[in-house]
Amino acid sequence: MADAEIDHTDDPQQADVRPAAPQVDDHYVPAPVSDPIMQVRDLTKHFPVKVGVLFKRTVGHVKAVDGISFDLQRGETLGVVGESGCGKSTLAQVLMNLEKPTGGSALFEGKNIFDMHGAEMRRLRRNIQIVLQDPYTSLNPRMTVGDIVGEPFEIHTEVAPKGDRQKKVQELLDVVGLNPEHINRYPHQFSGGQRQRIGIARALALRPKVIICDEPVSALDVSIQAQVMNLLGDLQDEFGLSYIFIAHDLSVVRHLSDRVAVMYLGKIVEIGTEEQIYERPTHPYTQALLSAVPVADPAVRGQRQIIRLEGDVPSPVDPPSGCRFRTRCWKAQEICAAEEPALVDRVAGHPSACHFAEEKSVVP
Repeated sequence: MADAEIDHTDDPQQADVRPAAPQVDDHYVPAPVSDPIMQVRDLTKHFPVKVGVLFKRTVGHVKAVDGISFDLQRGETLGVVGESGCGKSTLAQVLMNLEKPTGGSALFEGKNIFDMHGAEMRRLRRNIQIVLQDPYTSLNPRMTVGDIVGEPFEIHTEVAPKGDRQKKVQELLDVVGLNPEHINRYPHQFSGGQRQRIGIARALALRPKVIICDEPVSALDVSIQAQVMNLLGDLQDEFGLSYIFIAHDLSVVRHLSDRVAVMYLGKIVEIGTEEQIYERPTHPYTQALLSAVPVADPAVRGQRQIIRLEGDVPSPVDPPSGCRFRTRCWKAQEICAAEEPALVDRVAGHPSACHFAEEKSVVP
């Protein structure tokens, strides 16, 4: 499809339409709660784009994450969904402090993780772990399962003294549904679903409080996806874990999430409870994504309206002015190009970054 922007401002029938005034004027700040485990505020990560061979110069920035705010409660799963390239995985890397942010803050139990160094950062590593997307490349093929799962104990020796490590690794394998007797096998001797269980056991080894799941089931068959999702739910109940669950599949996110944040081109465009997002979405992008989710019931499938988005996702190097979704949005007006919509509560009790947000059921 063509990369040119779709101009929605020349329709004379739409020129005088103006959105209703939002209930609040400021950018979205999560409502205060008693004790969130993580608080993210105005988080940004821009990557410089450089040209030249000998003398490189910066000609722009990829705005991978561009002003994101949310809270993560204890024992909660926050789903983060969006198309490929919207910044989900970059968000995970920044929250793990594997990438330094361009701006903003992320507080873990009240302390900014980007200000931590040395012993303080080492303690943070115990409490925030990650499960990676590809179980085939995230495990070292030259290491046994016992070495892989027990590797965190080599750094955090206080968690498991040397004499207890094999026993603890076997306990972890049993917890994630693997045979403890297979401790000396290598990754290639396991299926994809079993390998992802190994990755989950490794993430669980240090008894973290938060696990970031970066598309942990996208490389697995559908039947295996359900098994891994059920395992994550059981582990959350047993250990009181908090999850940030990143995925592009809305049906997968719904299975596990308490709240869902929808991302588009580096920004959160809508955030709400599972019921709000899936039953009463207010942002056009969320509505379009949900309309494309497969429905098993033929009767329901025949009644639903599928929203087809025109054009390609704009470049994060040069995003559109105003609303970043306006070049693909059927509701776009002149104001959408002139003013960036703030993530505020305009309708239905959950924030949405749209001048024309309205509740819409996409499934009859």
